[in-house]
Amino acid sequence: MEKDSVNYKKSIIGSAIAFVIATSCCWLPALVIGIGGGSALVGLSNGLEQWSGLFITLGVGLLGFGLYQYKKTKDASVVQEAILQSTITCPNCGHKKEETMPTNACQYFYECENCKTILKPRGNDCCVYCSFGTVACPPIQLDESCC
Repeated sequence: MEKDSVNYKKSIIGSAIAFVIATSCCWLPALVIGIGGGSALVGLSNGLEQWSGLFITLGVGLLGFGLYQYKKTKDASVVQEAILQSTITCPNCGHKKEETMPTNACQYFYECENCKTILKPRGNDCCVYCSFGTVACPPIQLDESCC
């Protein structure tokens, strides 16, 4: 989700830059005159005026695209829900038990009720559900950072 968030922000920033460039024929001469600038910058501003239609169209397009991506990102986050049931399988004895995963914390330790082995996450896994469960923990399912 973070990637989508960056895309719509880039589109909105790009549209804002396009609008600033498109309207430079109006504000740039006033700014140059206000700070005592020369006629060369006023000429540059007049040269940009011929392209203002293109910049305005580009700005409106990028703004629309950014808003579309923003709405799409918000809709996707509302629809996506985590599965809370996971079956943990003990690697020592093979015992399986369905458990409800917590949504507010990671579970680092789990005791097998059959052989009493204490399970801990393997490798880079954040919790026992990611290592030994049939379903990864809720933050991983939702592409969020784990505990």
